[in-house]
Amino acid sequence: MVFPTKKRSYQFSCGMPKLFFLSFSFGSLFFFFPESSKNLDTGKELFFQHCLACHLHGNNLILPEKNLRKETLEANGMNNLPAILYQVRNGKNAMPAFGRRLTEIEIQSIASYVLDEVYGVSLEDSF
Repeated sequence: MVFPTKKRSYQFSCGMPKLFFLSFSFGSLFFFFPESSKNLDTGKELFFQHCLACHLHGNNLILPEKNLRKETLEANGMNNLPAILYQVRNGKNAMPAFGRRLTEIEIQSIASYVLDEVYGVSLEDSF
């Protein structure tokens, strides 16, 4: 299919190497600022894809006492970023490890989403 061409009022003056550099730079910015709304949206999407089967509405369908409620997370020492990241990466009991299935950025996105849902804090606030 051929798209109609319009005369545009702007010109792209950068070649492929510059475009690659810019996209890489912006990707790095996303990594350094993971609390962005884009990250929370990504975390929510990943949570729905990988976690929702067991953690529907913050519950735990396999081990009900290990849910994602604020009180439960605090009682089990899972109310901080390092603990959540470790749990998602390595799994425990019935929870599978996602360290080899997801990238580190995806795991951080999920952790950020969980913290935001439970505490209303971003990933950066939990350091």
